[in-house]
Amino acid sequence: MANSLALRRHIPRNAAGRFAVNALLLIAVGLFMRTVGVAFNAYLAGRAGGEVMGLYSLLFGVYGLALTLGSAGINLGTTRMVADVLGQFCPDGGTGTAGCGGEVCRRAVRRVMRRCLAYSLLCSTGAGLLMLVAAPWIGNSWLGDGRTVLSLRVLALTLPPIAVSACLGGYFTAVRRVVRTSAVGIGVQLLRIGFCAYLLTLWLPEGVEMTCLALVLGGALSELCGLLMTVGAYVYDRHKHLRLSGETLCEDMGEAVSTKKLLGITVPVTLAACLRSGLLTLQHILIPRGLKQSGASWETALTSYGVLHSMALPVVLFPSAFISSFSGLLVPEVAESVARGDRERVARLAFRLVTPALIFSFGVAGVMGCFGHELGMAVYGSAEAGEYIRLLAPLIPIMYVDSTVDAFLKGMGEQVYSMNVNIIDAGASVLLVWLLLPRMGLAGYVVAIYVTETLNTTLSLCRMLRMTRMPIRLWKQVFGPLLCAVGAVTLSRLGGILCGISLSGLWGLILWMGISGILYLLLCLATGVWGKEPTRDLLRVFGK
Repeated sequence: MANSLALRRHIPRNAAGRFAVNALLLIAVGLFMRTVGVAFNAYLAGRAGGEVMGLYSLLFGVYGLALTLGSAGINLGTTRMVADVLGQFCPDGGTGTAGCGGEVCRRAVRRVMRRCLAYSLLCSTGAGLLMLVAAPWIGNSWLGDGRTVLSLRVLALTLPPIAVSACLGGYFTAVRRVVRTSAVGIGVQLLRIGFCAYLLTLWLPEGVEMTCLALVLGGALSELCGLLMTVGAYVYDRHKHLRLSGETLCEDMGEAVSTKKLLGITVPVTLAACLRSGLLTLQHILIPRGLKQSGASWETALTSYGVLHSMALPVVLFPSAFISSFSGLLVPEVAESVARGDRERVARLAFRLVTPALIFSFGVAGVMGCFGHELGMAVYGSAEAGEYIRLLAPLIPIMYVDSTVDAFLKGMGEQVYSMNVNIIDAGASVLLVWLLLPRMGLAGYVVAIYVTETLNTTLSLCRMLRMTRMPIRLWKQVFGPLLCAVGAVTLSRLGGILCGISLSGLWGLILWMGISGILYLLLCLATGVWGKEPTRDLLRVFGK
């Protein structure tokens, strides 16, 4: 009882409070991880160079397919299976304090975890062995660069640890103890940086192949440490929440713990994800080859690809941590409203989710478009990265809203439609890369990104509008934010010029970007783009 009372003191009294706490936690973790990722990429670009970054990106284009096959949807499968068991057998949510029902629940969860762990080990070991054997063929024939073979073999060894960690992560998600997996994720990221930095000091003089191997091996060692931490957290959690009594129970658990049910969840997801990953892998393979066909050397092609994919894109996507955190938390709200048949609330939630996402993304696009060159120089010391940031800035509202709409469709049970749209997106991207890159160079890839992102967002948004009947307010959602963003960055730039203040240095740049953001918010308030109602909603949630 004392533990129960202590726990209640840490739980907010209302759903809004819980939403606020979770949102702030997710935003903080997301921003930290992305900040560390961008800083690490800047460090790598400075130490290793653009060619290594391009080769590293090329490796992970292939590795994504192997990881999809090795993980085999186990995270979702474990989450669904454990959650179903908790709902069916355990009225107290898995703490084991509800007498016989709690005992049955604990036994059922342990059976589910044994099946899920065995499934993850089987799939990941098979995918790892396949990648290990095929590494020479993949490196020389698919990627066209024999320097990737050794790194591919090391990456093959990481598939079982990642799959088991994903399985255990699904368990923690189901029992609503995700703080532990978040802590492990932060630890893995920090260890990866430490291992890679140390190995780079040893192997950087050995050339591109050994430098790339240092990065891959550093990541592999951090994943192994992450597995040990996750297993330790699971063993502790099982001892605390899933301890069994000495009595033997013959309760029939039936379909809830069956392997057939697990396969029914994971196999369709894996097949669709493998198809999309295969198309994305093909796209990554075609990009350097298309650049080479356009007249660039292989080293130049890898460098340009690395600058765009590993340097510019992470900066462009950095602020989306705010959007993704809120979008993910609203999925259960949407699902609950759909289950109740409350269409009016669904439409209201859609409007309250999409409109702030558009307002936020237009502001980010204005700042990135205005200060993109300075950002590239301040973060990476690369004018080329800055130009790509500016080129991609107008696409930011489309990219951010796409992730928001995808999350909303998942809440409505439209995962299959979203996956089909993503497959169409990947297929169109492959076709455009194959057609445009030999003729236009890297500009063709930028065109392909614009076309496919717009296609994806249009298909998803039309589906959501048709299902929710969300009201459309073009001034508040598009034209107003666009004009306010242009006005804010223009005033900021003019103020800097008139005051004679330069944008040199990262902190000076952050200052002027912050001033632009404040001006944007003030203009949105003055023009009625951001009104009293959304402000009231935020104060109602975070004020408590």
